[in-house]
Amino acid sequence: MASMGSAQMDGKRPVVTRFAPSPTGFLHIGNARTGLFSWLYAKHHGGKALLRIEDTDKQRSTKEAIDVIFDGLDWLGLTFDDEPVFQSERADRHAQVAQKLLDAGKAYKCFATSEELAEMREQQRANKQPLRYDGRWRERDPGEAPEGAPFTVRIKTPEGGETIIEDAVQGRVKVDNREIDDFILLRADGTPTYMLAVVVDDMDMGCTHIIRGDDHLNNAFRQLQVIHAMQGIEDGWDDPVYAHVPLIHGNDGAKLSKRHGAMGVDAYRDELGILPEALFNYLLRLGWGHGDQEEFNVEQAIELFDIDAVNKGPSRFDLKKLRNMNGHYIREADDARLAGIVAKKLGVEDTDLLTEAMPVLKTRARDINELADGAGFLFSKRPLNLTEKAAGLLNDEARERLTAISTRLKAEESWTIEPLEANLNAYAEELGLGLGKLAQPLRAALTGQTTSPGIFDVLVLLGQEESLARIDAQAA
Repeated sequence: MASMGSAQMDGKRPVVTRFAPSPTGFLHIGNARTGLFSWLYAKHHGGKALLRIEDTDKQRSTKEAIDVIFDGLDWLGLTFDDEPVFQSERADRHAQVAQKLLDAGKAYKCFATSEELAEMREQQRANKQPLRYDGRWRERDPGEAPEGAPFTVRIKTPEGGETIIEDAVQGRVKVDNREIDDFILLRADGTPTYMLAVVVDDMDMGCTHIIRGDDHLNNAFRQLQVIHAMQGIEDGWDDPVYAHVPLIHGNDGAKLSKRHGAMGVDAYRDELGILPEALFNYLLRLGWGHGDQEEFNVEQAIELFDIDAVNKGPSRFDLKKLRNMNGHYIREADDARLAGIVAKKLGVEDTDLLTEAMPVLKTRARDINELADGAGFLFSKRPLNLTEKAAGLLNDEARERLTAISTRLKAEESWTIEPLEANLNAYAEELGLGLGKLAQPLRAALTGQTTSPGIFDVLVLLGQEESLARIDAQAA
């Protein structure tokens, strides 16, 4: 595996990376991982991490879609060093670069019609040739075209030799230049193509390292043609260091899809109840590691991350592992913070009660949804809606015991765990039963469910008045 170390430590340029998502309605989990790696690399090397919004698709690039990206990045804790660059605002600059390449004879006008190009591709298919532009206008005089005929601007790619990329993750990769056709820089309507816009923006932003998914590796060979063509025309067009990170697969090895959990970052927060520090840590470990260490806070990640430890093969996304890691971070999280999150989920305002309950609620919860489900009994109104299983526990014998429990607990002067536990243990001994035989119907009466925090925690959290009212409502 090639290392970026020598490339970034050459003493010439400080590290500048960029994350360049397209607004598609959400910040995809795979893009978020790439953005995290790019951000961490810059921070680790004392450089700058920049953000660019590739919003040239006006139908999809709505303000709402862009805000979702900002919101997801902010929630993950990825803050960038300059104001974001919006690609759509830079079309004039993209066209200017195309014109400079035209003026320098490194690009040309192509007047081939769509019908001609379709016929060309049909002939190539028939002859079992690669489908690529055949350069028919490369050396022709533009004066041969009809006056006012529409044209595209194509780059003149080298007709021999090879282009080599010393990729920081993939190692040395090379392509015969004859496989790279004269691709379009400006469309017939004068708008820039992705291949042109990306490169111009990267160079103008001063990007020294391009860290992105390996699905862009083929693009890099084309984009380097623009960079090399501009060298000698403008300053600042130095080759960047490329690092193409393998994509994420599902736990079955197939390409990551919705059935594996391929959703937007906002869905992990809002639908699955994942904490940002858990998702940050999990994404960091998808394809990167530091010995046997599993848990990293932001400071540790910045200190330890480097691209040469990124795996060359794809990583596997495992939702179960993410939820288990999330459970760890829930147990580590501040109770008042968790109470605020759960209160919003439940639509309640009493965060004090939730904060008090959090130490017993969070012990087994793996996500915010489970926390909210476990806390719901605190705010239930009488009469409780019992689950079918809970209702099944309340037979005639259980209701008689609830009446006796109520009588015993009404005499309790200290509503704390120790005396409550002693009281009910004594009653269980009188009946010759295990405590569980009393606790299960009592739990059903208090919470309407068959699972909850410890029964004495439930009694204390509900308080004496509310606990007795709920017990009496279900007693014989």
